[in-house]
Amino acid sequence: MSHTAISRPRTAVSCTLLVTALCAGLTACGSDGNPLAARPYDAADQISFNAPDGGREKADPDKPLEVVEDSDGRITDVTAHDASGRYVAGELAADGSRWHSTTPLAANASYTVRVSTEDEDGAPGRKVVTFDTGKPTTKKRLDVAFGPKKGTYGVGQPITAELSQPVKDKAQRAVVERALRVSSTPATDGAWHWVDDKKLHYRPKDYWPARATVQVRSNLEGIKIGDRMWGGRAKPLTITTADKLIAVTDASAHQMTVYKNDEVVRQIPVTTGMPGYDTRNGVKVVLAKEGTVRMTSASIGASDFYDLVVHHSVRVTNSGEYVHAAPWSVGSQGYANVSHGCTGMSTENAAWFYDTVREGDIVKVVNSGGDMMAPFGNGFGDWNLDWARWRTGSALVGGTPDGPTEADRARLRPQSV
Repeated sequence: MSHTAISRPRTAVSCTLLVTALCAGLTACGSDGNPLAARPYDAADQISFNAPDGGREKADPDKPLEVVEDSDGRITDVTAHDASGRYVAGELAADGSRWHSTTPLAANASYTVRVSTEDEDGAPGRKVVTFDTGKPTTKKRLDVAFGPKKGTYGVGQPITAELSQPVKDKAQRAVVERALRVSSTPATDGAWHWVDDKKLHYRPKDYWPARATVQVRSNLEGIKIGDRMWGGRAKPLTITTADKLIAVTDASAHQMTVYKNDEVVRQIPVTTGMPGYDTRNGVKVVLAKEGTVRMTSASIGASDFYDLVVHHSVRVTNSGEYVHAAPWSVGSQGYANVSHGCTGMSTENAAWFYDTVREGDIVKVVNSGGDMMAPFGNGFGDWNLDWARWRTGSALVGGTPDGPTEADRARLRPQSV
């Protein structure tokens, strides 16, 4: 009993000493023992800018932003953004003596620049500068029109960007492409592809997720693209996707299989293009539901004459390939290919197909004697380029490995020190 009574105060005294030691340690950490805990000093005398600090003078948006360390310390970090939230990318010298922007400043914009420094003793400093940029030196603007129109589409629908001016230079294309932002919920990887000097298409690596929301916007306004061209306006776009619907036509088996969210929902006997008018192979995207259409031999240059009014017509190419009702060929459907390139089916099946599909849905043809659907120029054949070839059409990621960059990998998997 006496041993127990004596041990308790010893334990209490030990704990008191431990707490006292910890408090002493915490006090030391809050003092000059750790320079990182000190309040940053005003680094105004330590750094200089090539931009005016407030006032009426405006910075020249044609010139890059530069921050220079004028003492024996170093710059540790710089962030610069305008009032709309657009950040300016930059590069910091290895010795911390200089930072310069690597992306253009916007014209007629208000910027805030925050610079962090440390002196020769490691004490942190900070300087915040605000300035406005002036008007661009030219009135030539590059406007952007996004497509398609706002609405709900199938999971194969590409996003399009039509430019008001041609852009040929790769560096200028990179400026444009960097400003065109596409995001989706759920998120998915994707990339822009330059179809020509005035048109870009954007698609994911795979089809869009079903029931996704896709938002498209441009940060190009006021950004310098070239010596005589500045970014103009672009109206943002939001679309949604419906269920995943894919119709696969096997031309040799004369059958169409329709999948909804990867489940078979209908098998349809069909007829496709006869020899000499073979239906194109590959993936096509539904362009429009046109209903009743007059189709003539003159429209495709066929040698044998025909002039038909066709119902439940779904267009899949600009050149006139449809999926439609073909009651005159019911005897061949499921057995032979007798059309001039379209996919024909009974009126009942065509009515169901017409009511089921929407713009952006996928129509894929396999085992036909026809050529492969072209990626561009005859509708949306975008999905006939594999992902590696699609990425080569980007001014930003073309020629780079797919997946996270080395910097991203280091950030996601930090190493212990």
